[in-house]
Amino acid sequence: MTAPVFVDTNIFVYLHGDSDPAKRERADSWIDFLARRRAGRLSTQVLQELYAVLTRKVRPAMELELARSIVRDLGSWKPLSLEPAVLERAWNLESRYSLSWWDSLIVAAAQASQCGVLLTEDLQDGQQFGGVRIVDPFSAEAPDPRDALKARAR
Repeated sequence: MTAPVFVDTNIFVYLHGDSDPAKRERADSWIDFLARRRAGRLSTQVLQELYAVLTRKVRPAMELELARSIVRDLGSWKPLSLEPAVLERAWNLESRYSLSWWDSLIVAAAQASQCGVLLTEDLQDGQQFGGVRIVDPFSAEAPDPRDALKARAR
């Protein structure tokens, strides 16, 4: 069984965008791996950010119905709602590590989802927050999804 992996918004943005084919391919590899093993986790924050980016920030903007379909499909990952306990955890992370509020929410959601890995390019690769290790899937040293998760299990 593959340990749960929390996926940040930027991974999904690259998966559905055309701005960087190499990152798109890498994002596809990770998402496919996690989806097949039902090991991917996300939060409602990720879904909200993804919809906003796909419909308002990328150029050309994605059609609303296509973006809505993508977000609906990710609902099968059973996104974590940002309950008050997650907010409290995020405030603690924000204070302790001087993270941005949005990064604090992502890390708190990964912790609340009992993930060992947080897949993002927004934080330092290899950084640890409690039991959550940051993996930047786009870094030059980024492992294959299977190898990254094996290293975590050791």
